[in-house]
Amino acid sequence: MSVRQSLSVRQEVKKLLEANRDKSLSGQEIADKLGVTRAAVWKAVNVLKQEGYEIEAVNNLGYRLREESDILSAEGIGLKLEEKYRQNPIFVYKKIDSTNQEVKRKALEGAEEGLVVLAEEQTAGKGRRGRSFYSPSGCGIYMSILFRPTKEQTKDVVLVTTAASVAVCRAIRGVLNEEPEIKWVNDVCLRGKKICGILTEAVSDFESGQIDLVVVGIGINYAVPEQGYPEQLRDTVGAVCNDGEKIPRNVLAAAVLNELFALYDSLSDKKYIEDYRRWSNVIGKEIRFTSDDGWVDAHAVDICDDGGLLVELKNGDREILHTGEITLRVY
Repeated sequence: MSVRQSLSVRQEVKKLLEANRDKSLSGQEIADKLGVTRAAVWKAVNVLKQEGYEIEAVNNLGYRLREESDILSAEGIGLKLEEKYRQNPIFVYKKIDSTNQEVKRKALEGAEEGLVVLAEEQTAGKGRRGRSFYSPSGCGIYMSILFRPTKEQTKDVVLVTTAASVAVCRAIRGVLNEEPEIKWVNDVCLRGKKICGILTEAVSDFESGQIDLVVVGIGINYAVPEQGYPEQLRDTVGAVCNDGEKIPRNVLAAAVLNELFALYDSLSDKKYIEDYRRWSNVIGKEIRFTSDDGWVDAHAVDICDDGGLLVELKNGDREILHTGEITLRVY
């Protein structure tokens, strides 16, 4: 068996085990489904175990992917995607510098819209304003998605970050029955702490000046690392899952992608803005926002249909923020 054939068998075995987590599959059953030998199945299972998959082998029953096995995989995510998105290419890396960077590299090589890149760990995860995004191994969902907007879509492409925030909230609410909130413009919070950051990057065509591609990076803190968060993050950063929760990350990653792809296809109707408003944790609050003159105190009034934050200054003037940074004022 060639290396390519061996890889294909391993991928198919992984897909079968992911799709049948609730039962055991015998080696012969898997072999018959894939049209390979039981020896090939045995070899594939052992390689998967070496890669970290927790596979239980029981005499007279067969193989079963244990419930607590939680490794990001294209096969596991693909199973949960809507049928129309299952052809989108998905790449999963054990470790990478930045999923946003990898998407841009693949875009330069001609990758099509809908490409998804995920990593178990990022060594140079990107946050807003040049900050880094803490991306420890095995406890987060770090993924980036490639979009190539048409000329018609470019007028609404500024709303992609807004849509992505709503997609994350909808997915968490649907999969985990939690109630996250959105801190304008790109943070998702849960139980008073940030559990997700979103970084959207656009690349324009040099000659036409039109936006050529958009990369949406989503970093979700899924579970608290064994060693905890670094001291400087402990007061502000949390995780989606409480201790003991065992829903695989593949399920939540797929739910986010299903929501985001659907929202991207209907960016212009802006119906999702209502969810963004409903889940905002800043509307009606006293805030501070950055300006050329430093921090400015204001009252957050509303979210506009273009995703901007309407604020009222101390002198009664109103202003719409489209970029920048805000913080809630604590008294």
